[in-house]
Amino acid sequence: MTKLTIYTTPTCPWCKKTKEFLKENKIPYTEKNVTISKNQKEMIEKSNQTGVPVLNIDGKIIVGYDPDEILELVKKGKKKEGN
Repeated sequence: MTKLTIYTTPTCPWCKKTKEFLKENKIPYTEKNVTISKNQKEMIEKSNQTGVPVLNIDGKIIVGYDPDEILELVKKGKKKEGN
């Protein structure tokens, strides 16, 4: 199963849009609020980014709202599961 984590803040409009996209496409995810310092530290260590949203899809990082890239990485993860 594809593992997807999205790093967000409560006031980020692009985070909200990304989560809506994930829900509409029935893509399960774990959300981590980066206003909590341990989540912020984790996000920066994995992505070298301080802005949100940041997505970690099976170890691949996407910065910002990029629906085409999200779908591509999720499809790749599903193909791996089929092998």
